[in-house]
Amino acid sequence: MDSPIVQTPFNTYSSPSQLKITDIRIADIVGAPMRCPLIKISTNQGIEGYGEVRDGADPIYALMLKRLLIGENPCEVDRLFRRIKQFGYHARQGGGVCGIEIALMDLAGKAYGIPAYQLLGGKFRDRIRMYCDTDVNGKDTGTSMGLALKKRAEQGYTFLKMDLGINQIRHISGALSAPIGFLEEGANLGKKLAEARKSGDPEAIRYYTNRNYDYQNIPHPQTGIHITEVGFEALEEYVRQVREVIGYEMPLAIDHFGHIGLEDCIKLAHRVEKYNLAWLEDMVPWQYTEQLVRLSRASTTPIATGEDIYLKEGFMTLIDAGAVSVIHPDLLTDGGMLESKKIADYASEHGVGVAMHMAESPIACMAAAHTCAAFEHFIALEFHSNDVPWWQDMVQYKHGTIVDHGWIQIPDAPGLGIDGLNDEVLLEHLNPAAPGLWLSTEEWNKWSSHDRLWS
Repeated sequence: MDSPIVQTPFNTYSSPSQLKITDIRIADIVGAPMRCPLIKISTNQGIEGYGEVRDGADPIYALMLKRLLIGENPCEVDRLFRRIKQFGYHARQGGGVCGIEIALMDLAGKAYGIPAYQLLGGKFRDRIRMYCDTDVNGKDTGTSMGLALKKRAEQGYTFLKMDLGINQIRHISGALSAPIGFLEEGANLGKKLAEARKSGDPEAIRYYTNRNYDYQNIPHPQTGIHITEVGFEALEEYVRQVREVIGYEMPLAIDHFGHIGLEDCIKLAHRVEKYNLAWLEDMVPWQYTEQLVRLSRASTTPIATGEDIYLKEGFMTLIDAGAVSVIHPDLLTDGGMLESKKIADYASEHGVGVAMHMAESPIACMAAAHTCAAFEHFIALEFHSNDVPWWQDMVQYKHGTIVDHGWIQIPDAPGLGIDGLNDEVLLEHLNPAAPGLWLSTEEWNKWSSHDRLWS
């Protein structure tokens, strides 16, 4: 008697236990709208995993990890993450570790034939609410911003964000107080750097790049910049005009206040409380836990931060101190998909809301969407690329429009749901300073260093 045919209950995409990483290469893209260094991890079984270094960061943060990953099984995501996580840090310096981690999750999902969210324990929701960060073309007034936000709402977005701070009042006489010449110094350094780049003078470029770096990295409390009563009145009027256009029902978050001190942040928070804001984001640097506690206690508007925090411990410190009402991690800084799940769970356990920052390509976007689907509680995921017509064209995606009327429908396809990358599109948007597409990175294969953190 012939034996019955036994059909496996799943689709075997590869032999997962025998899968090995064979190569890691980069495509450095600009204008999406940020700089987005894309990662492609190749394997011995022909499947590829896609990741991405944090927006604006250098691909070196990923390439320096290659020697630790070649020959390893990408399905062993947590083991490999623990191997490389010491090489990440806060803000863009976490981008390499996180970009590799989401590529490993993509590969593991593809190898086992399951969507990435399933590797996080399954999903709580089928679609992800997107919130659209919005800029103004032309004169920046509250009314013009309101009209820009209203257009987003007409496109289907149900949650919005705008900037409000010293950039909206620089042009107003008497709106800002600062050490005489300090504000002009910043503007002049930017102008000099632009002139140096235009001239191509390498020494001038280096000099003014370094001077701009020093200026831009003065922490908020040390700048000596203050908003005057004239400035506060102008900012309050700006928000009033926005609400007059979009109404009060639409959730509206605010970001990019400028490098002002805590006391000015508290004053501004008081001035805008009546306008029913979803949160005030990154008013002071996230490292200043006590200042965030003071700000949170002084304001009835939720305080949010987190896009520059690497690993869960930084979030735990803020949550335990009662410093925030909303955490706002970025998947390409906080440690990646598995770490984000841990962070969100901790926040939910302590009654803190969870939203996510995202200003990257469709790769990081879909990784974030899968991750957010696995959170028990979630508010909204940021989207910066609404006005980039070729944004989705970077990838091969068979499940419709990625961001459709302000939502992402989570696909059940393996991994991130991205089938491939469109090299023709990528070639049109390569970083002029790194114009090669998927060039060899063999020089990083045997790069050597003694990295153990104890003797």
